[in-house]
Amino acid sequence: MPIRAILTDIEGTTSSVSFVYDVLFPYARQHLPAYLRAHADEPEVAAQLAAVRREAGEPEAELERVIAILLAWMDADRKVTPLKALQGMVWREGYRAGEIRGHVYPDAVTALHAWKQQGLGLYVYSSGSVQAQRLIFGCSDAGDLTPLFSGYFDTEVGHKRDPAAYRRILGEIGHGPDEVLFLSDVVEELDAAREAGLQTCGLAREGGELSGHRTVSGFEAIGLDAGQGSPSADHQAR
Repeated sequence: MPIRAILTDIEGTTSSVSFVYDVLFPYARQHLPAYLRAHADEPEVAAQLAAVRREAGEPEAELERVIAILLAWMDADRKVTPLKALQGMVWREGYRAGEIRGHVYPDAVTALHAWKQQGLGLYVYSSGSVQAQRLIFGCSDAGDLTPLFSGYFDTEVGHKRDPAAYRRILGEIGHGPDEVLFLSDVVEELDAAREAGLQTCGLAREGGELSGHRTVSGFEAIGLDAGQGSPSADHQAR
């Protein structure tokens, strides 16, 4: 079945892990406390603070306690939806101030443009919030890439190692599972997508294999035949 849509991860796939861990996370950790103290009463922020209290089981927690919880979650790299939403708000300030530029690999930029020209639907699925996804592509070092994408998904649809999340995404984008190719650098995510029926391709930018899945080192090797949207024979699963 020809590929009609691409669903891609960000960290380690379109963008470097070091950008996320060495730039984005430290920026959020440094600026989150002051941001929350300044904006805690705004509805957008207050809703996420309430979600943190529910998730932590501390409904009466004062703001400083909530900040401590969030910093602990950041240190543990917890994939918690309100944390991701609040990080996205902080990053939005950094992007707007010109203090952050989103990193996207040049080979990913080239492939995304080519696939868009071929008429493929392009979608993002990341544990980072939809807002953070739009920022990394909208304020990227390659310019505004958001016009390339037809939709964004985060942990609101479920966790990336849960096949049910991919089924929900399929319901949203309106393609059959065998028409969608999922790209990621994490075996467990690829496994979950395959269990949901999607085609998969692993990105191992430092080399190696993502066990059980077709694995390439960059977007130029994914091998979708021009105009057909189907994986080329040279890159089928080993």
